[in-house]
Amino acid sequence: MKACFMGLGYIGLPTAIIAAKHGIKVTGVDINPKVVELTNQGKLHIIEPGMEEYLQEVVKSGALKASTTPEMSEAYFMVVPTPFKGNHEPDISYVEAATRAVLPLLKDGDLYVIESTSPVGTTEKMRDLIFAERPELEGKIYIAYCPERVLPGNVIHELVNNDRVIGGIDEASTDKAIEFYSQFVKGTLHRTNCKTAEMCKLTENSSRDVQIAFANELSLICDKAGINVWELINLANKHPRVNILQPGCGVGGHCIAVDPYFITAAFPMESKIIASAREINNYKSFWCAEKVQNEMLKFELEHGRKPWVAMMGLAFKPNIDDLRESPAKSITTKVMQSCNNAQIMIVEPNVPEHNVFKLTNYKEAYEKADIVVFLVNHNEFAELNYRNDVKVLDFCGTFKK
Repeated sequence: MKACFMGLGYIGLPTAIIAAKHGIKVTGVDINPKVVELTNQGKLHIIEPGMEEYLQEVVKSGALKASTTPEMSEAYFMVVPTPFKGNHEPDISYVEAATRAVLPLLKDGDLYVIESTSPVGTTEKMRDLIFAERPELEGKIYIAYCPERVLPGNVIHELVNNDRVIGGIDEASTDKAIEFYSQFVKGTLHRTNCKTAEMCKLTENSSRDVQIAFANELSLICDKAGINVWELINLANKHPRVNILQPGCGVGGHCIAVDPYFITAAFPMESKIIASAREINNYKSFWCAEKVQNEMLKFELEHGRKPWVAMMGLAFKPNIDDLRESPAKSITTKVMQSCNNAQIMIVEPNVPEHNVFKLTNYKEAYEKADIVVFLVNHNEFAELNYRNDVKVLDFCGTFKK
């Protein structure tokens, strides 16, 4: 079987690799020539443990090749970004562009699947687009929606073992999509319709956002009350029916920080809790930045010089290189803009270099700093000993102090 994956990012590339490893002939398509070049060389352009070995295996065997243009296949998968625009309005232009790219290749019996997180109704919009441009295909091809459910850093296991929700535009489309995914997914494949599948993905991430917002709101209250929030949550979680998450410096990434807006944009009057959670998690980042700025000013007044400040972490979550919608990156940017010539050292051990930030080794920055700001709980930071001689702002629980 031949499959074409449109988009070789954090989800598209690993999914294409896993599919190829399970006997499917895969063409991976990306508009970035550098991504295509690296992929065909067997080099992973993202950080994902164990995935580069898999990539080298499927490239060497000819099971996967990358290209800037799609090729004739039997199944086509849209795995492209769905950002937002303007006032957090969802932007499905990438999905539409990818769909138009494969439109001339579609033929009788083909499967078309959207994996990109999308607003409710996107699959039906793409169905209408396809049939408007290619009316002869109506009733002849299968169209479905199947959102990804993976955790960066554990993608190999989760792509294969996680349950998936699959919703077709009709029963036959659902059947066809299940037939494809059953080739490499060991988890249960749950049947539904495309609108429910779209809403399911948005619901999962909005639920997480609300839970994180509760933890972040607690951290704000505890800071004002002089209570250790980490101890508080640990004690509260001793209750058999309580499971409070850990607070952080905000919420980032391409899912939790974005997907709730797809609901609030479409249902503004009905999504009050979801909208409030977004406001709390966004505010936490501003609050963290202000805390850092206040400590810098305090240090300067007390010592008569600008402080050395270590901003520890840029990724949106621990132990990955993904900076998309990262609150740590946003906080660091805000601090730098107001630093007034303070010495800011930026640390991100999972990124070798950055085109905007000059990166510093985490040990060097930690030892040199007057103010240490923990933004992301990377494994490397656990090796560090707590310093009593400097001001430590721990927004992610590195030391739980």
